[in-house]
Amino acid sequence: MADIDNDLLTDAATNLLTEEHRSLFRDLLQNALQTLIEEELTASIGAALHERTDDRTGQRNGHRPPRTLSTPAGDVELAIPKVRAGNFYPSLLEPRRRVDQALWAVIMTAYVKGTSTRKVDDLVKALGVDSGVSKSTVSRICKEIDGHVEAFRARTLAHTDFPYVFCDATYVKGRVGRHVVSRAIVVAFGVAADGTREVLGLDVGDSEDEAFWGAFLRSLKTRGLGGVQLVISDAHEGLKAAIRRHLQGAAWQRCRVHFNRNVLARVGKAHGEMVTAMIRTIYAQPDQAAVTAQLRAVADMLTDRFPAAAQMLLDAEPDLTAFAAFPRTHWRRVWSTNPLERVNKEIKRRSNVVGIFPDDNSIIRLIGAVLLEQHDEWQVAERSYFSEESMKTIAADTTIEVTATTTAA
Repeated sequence: MADIDNDLLTDAATNLLTEEHRSLFRDLLQNALQTLIEEELTASIGAALHERTDDRTGQRNGHRPPRTLSTPAGDVELAIPKVRAGNFYPSLLEPRRRVDQALWAVIMTAYVKGTSTRKVDDLVKALGVDSGVSKSTVSRICKEIDGHVEAFRARTLAHTDFPYVFCDATYVKGRVGRHVVSRAIVVAFGVAADGTREVLGLDVGDSEDEAFWGAFLRSLKTRGLGGVQLVISDAHEGLKAAIRRHLQGAAWQRCRVHFNRNVLARVGKAHGEMVTAMIRTIYAQPDQAAVTAQLRAVADMLTDRFPAAAQMLLDAEPDLTAFAAFPRTHWRRVWSTNPLERVNKEIKRRSNVVGIFPDDNSIIRLIGAVLLEQHDEWQVAERSYFSEESMKTIAADTTIEVTATTTAA
């Protein structure tokens, strides 16, 4: 779904009709709705106004005070008929609801797009609801999203294997009790056996410790996650430990981008470009043996001037080169978490508008809706992440098993 400039949409909606046209259309709509209500009552009691029939089942008894209904054409006043015996309420109205379905859709879409409450209120006014909507109304409306998000988070993953799984985390501000603290949002997406991408899950917690990551990975396995051969992530200790414990048999690829940042912290800014260029040659090799040989060669070249960086390379060898055991055409997309970083940027862009979330439920509601939208876009994309033919070439051969064992050790 393309992003919408809310200010432009507001201006367009405001200037679309003159006040004279808006008033005329509002009157026509009001008369039509009132006629429908009266006709429904006629069908319900078996007689029209002032009509005498033997088949009638009730009698009219005036009208209740007018009820205001908000529509895209503006607020309309509708009189609800009363009957002498029993109750009657028109089916086209829903009791105690202030905004009709069209406006609900607008508000929920704007909320998911990261629009602030004030802008949502301006947008609704531009669509004809002069009274606008309150913060509590927006929150109540957006709880409609909860059911979709919960079903998405709980869906089965057993329909296919996921050879590649990407894991990462980002942080937002949220309230816990009376305090505003950082809340960790962990996200995982996988590349399925047919080469398409799917959002596997998300959760919110205090920090990225092993217990939190472990519970998250366990929940994915409980839902049917299987066939994992390579997990791509940064080197957070809690995540590494959780992967070793809960995804045994899968190799682990340390994100090259995060590793480069760690190395640059050891060599200083003045030499950073040169060292980065040397490390980059590791990933330009044609096969697994050449990748490993080049890593050791670069470590030898760095030993004299940057012994700490050289040791980091040697220590991380099995983790940095895990990608090389997989098809050559996949390397560029599985040696870092960059694909997931782009998803995290979209999460931050939407969540920054909110600022401070009132609780974890609101975090899951918004971020879950964003990820559900991203998941749906991936499902209808014209091109898969990898071709199905190339995914068939992945096999749990001896090389992968050795790498996985080394990582687990």
